[in-house]
Amino acid sequence: MNRRHFLSCATAVAALAASGTAFAFDGAELYPGEQVLYDAAKKEGLVVSFDTGPTWANWAAEFKAFQARYPGVEMVYNDLGSAATVVALDKSRNRPQADTAYYFASSALDAVKAGVVSDFKPVNFERLPETLRHPAGQWFTVHTLNVAFLVNKKLVKTMPESWADLLKPEYKNAIVYQDPRSTGQGQVIAFAAAFGNGGSMDDVAPGIDYLGKLTKAGNVLRTVGTTPYAQFLKGEIPIWIGYENDGLKAKFVDGMGDDVALAIPREGSAAAPYAVSLVKNGPNPNAGKLWLNFIMTDAGQKIFAEGYVRPSVPGVALPAAVADKMPAAPQIHPIDIAKATAKKAEIDAGWAKAVLGQ
Repeated sequence: MNRRHFLSCATAVAALAASGTAFAFDGAELYPGEQVLYDAAKKEGLVVSFDTGPTWANWAAEFKAFQARYPGVEMVYNDLGSAATVVALDKSRNRPQADTAYYFASSALDAVKAGVVSDFKPVNFERLPETLRHPAGQWFTVHTLNVAFLVNKKLVKTMPESWADLLKPEYKNAIVYQDPRSTGQGQVIAFAAAFGNGGSMDDVAPGIDYLGKLTKAGNVLRTVGTTPYAQFLKGEIPIWIGYENDGLKAKFVDGMGDDVALAIPREGSAAAPYAVSLVKNGPNPNAGKLWLNFIMTDAGQKIFAEGYVRPSVPGVALPAAVADKMPAAPQIHPIDIAKATAKKAEIDAGWAKAVLGQ
């Protein structure tokens, strides 16, 4: 998982205060039973959160706001990566060290299969679409990352707005995206292209065919096995088919400003779910539940939005500071992670044939 730096902790705390959420838990409950759960969590005094690196998805701000609201419950975290997190949970199953785990949702399926996570339905669980949660709550989505066109306006004269646009001759040797055989983002892009070209979760062939057409048109500069974010910042990539939040970060945080433009393809795009779980037999179960509940409240979801990732809970009003930067995009469809996992081999083989002729 590639890590990104977003907004400061202080900004998120200020936003939490402005939303009416009290500090030191001296106000109304965010949800029924919060006070009782907090009292139990204080006795444990600690929550251990795996793979929530503070520079990714605004986790640092979530930590700060959580500890401001719940004094006496400390946060410990690491930054392992999705697949490595599941491995770590499996290796320590007899003496679990983590209370919660965060990962790309396909790794959540692996955690369920390994039997290392517990049933837990947090605040707002029932508001999530069924494709964004395990039926018993062994994982649930906390935010999504959406496929978009990230465009360097210094290098591209006409802004592409659709998948059809990208096939035009004016975009020759202009497009970069991640290889679906080796990256989760590449797999999501295959589904996004499918959604935009008449396909579906059950029929990804139109997406694979489309990516083949992009190559045959001569419009693909290269495909890559790791994030090309640094190269994009350096001005080396005209058009990057990537995640919306990277474009917003480049524009508003990392100095590219008006040189960056974003478009979510109008025919359709895909949202990649990122999920969390309560770890089975974790050392601090009440603190773990308190933490997971907090990030799933409307207040916690808004903090994610401040880091330019879209909340998973429908109907959460975006903070004013980001609302105009992440306009409503009904053409975005969340991927069904179970179906996506089942399609990986088909995408890998189909892409290699369509794009590489293998």
